[in-house]
Amino acid sequence: MDHRLFAPTPPMGWNSWDCYGAAVREEEIRGNAEYMAEHLLQFGWDTIVVDIQWSEPGAVSSSYRPFVPLEMDEYSRLMPAVNRFPSAANGQGFKPLADYVHSLGLKFGIHIMRGIPRQAVHQNTAILGTTVTARDIASTNSICPWNTDMYGVDTGKEGAKQYYNSLFQLYASWGVDFVKVDDIAASRLYDAHLPEIALIQQAIQQCGRPMVLSLSPGPAPLEHAGFFSTHANMWRMTDDFWDHWHLLLDMFDRCEKWQGKAGNGCWPDCDMLPLGHIGIRSVDGGGADRWTRFTKDEQVTMMTLWSIFRSPLFFGGELRDNDEWTLSLLTNAELIHMHQTSSNAALLRRVGTEIIWTAQGENGTRYVAFFNTGEETASSTVELDYYGWQKDNFTEAINIWTGETVAIDDVLVSGTIPPHGAVLVKLISK
Repeated sequence: MDHRLFAPTPPMGWNSWDCYGAAVREEEIRGNAEYMAEHLLQFGWDTIVVDIQWSEPGAVSSSYRPFVPLEMDEYSRLMPAVNRFPSAANGQGFKPLADYVHSLGLKFGIHIMRGIPRQAVHQNTAILGTTVTARDIASTNSICPWNTDMYGVDTGKEGAKQYYNSLFQLYASWGVDFVKVDDIAASRLYDAHLPEIALIQQAIQQCGRPMVLSLSPGPAPLEHAGFFSTHANMWRMTDDFWDHWHLLLDMFDRCEKWQGKAGNGCWPDCDMLPLGHIGIRSVDGGGADRWTRFTKDEQVTMMTLWSIFRSPLFFGGELRDNDEWTLSLLTNAELIHMHQTSSNAALLRRVGTEIIWTAQGENGTRYVAFFNTGEETASSTVELDYYGWQKDNFTEAINIWTGETVAIDDVLVSGTIPPHGAVLVKLISK
C-alpha cells in the first residue's frame, strides 16, 4: 500500500517529550489520551505518542543515562519497562495500552531509535526467523552522538532486513499506528541514514498494518526531500524546537526553504508545539517545570505558521493542565480547517520584520497570514490586484483568531499586529 495514504492530511496529536522527557509513565499516557478524546478529538487531534526511553526502567528525566540496562525480548527487540507501563507485564508489550487508546477513538504511536540495542549485540542475542545474531548485523561504528542505547544496522548484512521486519511485526501486533524513528533523519552532526530508512519503510509495508512514519531529529537536508517523500510521511526540518523566540524566528527561514514540499501524504515537520505546562520531568530547552515561555502573541504566531505551512501538529504540554487560553489555541475550527484542507502555501512577501504567507483554500478561498517579527506594533497590507486576486471574487473576509470581519477593498489591511504577533485572514469566495 502506498505509504502516502497513511497520512493524507498533516497528522495531529500529543507527544510526551516536552513535558515528561524520557520518563513518561502509563497513567500519564492514559490521562492525556482521555483528555484528548473528550476535548480535542472532535477538532482532529487523534494521535497519542509515547516518546523515547520507554524500555528503560530507571528513566527519570530528559537527561539520558548512559549504558543502562533496557528491557528486551529474546529476539533483540526492546520492550516497555513494566515498572513504568504495568499493562506490559507478561510479554504483552504495548498492546493493552494501545487497545485502551484505540477504545477512546484515538491512534497510538511510539518513538524508537534507529538500529539495534547495544546490549543485544553485547549479549549476542537472536534475530527472529534467522540463524544470525545481533552481533552479525550491527554496525558498531555507527552510533548516536547523544544516546548510548543503540548501534546502527549494517543494511548489507544478512539478517538486517529480517531484524527490522521483526520489529514492525511486533509493533503491528501491539496495534501501533504511528512510529517516530530517531537518530535517522540527519542532524547538525551527521547526514541522513538513508539505507536504514529504506529498510524501515519496507518493514512497514510487509507488517500488515498502516503506520505513519516520522523521521527525527533534524534539520533534514533539503537535497534528500525526494527520498524522504518516497519513504516517510514526516521528517523534521529542525533540531529540537523549544519555547524561545529566536527558535521561532528561525522557523520562518526553514519554512521558506521547505515551501512547496508539503502535501500528498508527506509533511516537513516544524517539531512539537511547546505550549501549556511543559518541562515537568524534562530539563531540555533551558528550563525545568514551567508554563511555556512564549508570550500569547508568540503562541498565535507559532500556531499560525505551523498551520498555514501545514506542518504536523503535536502538542507537547500536559493536556490535563490546559487553561482556557491554551485550549482555545487547539480548538480554533477555522485554523484547523485551513491546516487540514489548504494547499500551495507560499511566502508572499518578506521585508524587514514584515512576513506574509498565503495559501489556497477550498472553493476559491484564500488565506493570508501577516506576521510581525519586530519589537514594535505594526500593520501590513496586500494589494489584491497585484497578486491576481480580484476583490469581486470574494464575499467577505474574517480574522480567524478573533472572528471579526475584515473589510475587503483593493487593499487587504491586516489591522494592528502586535510585536512577535500574527493576524490570519480568510478571504471567502463567492
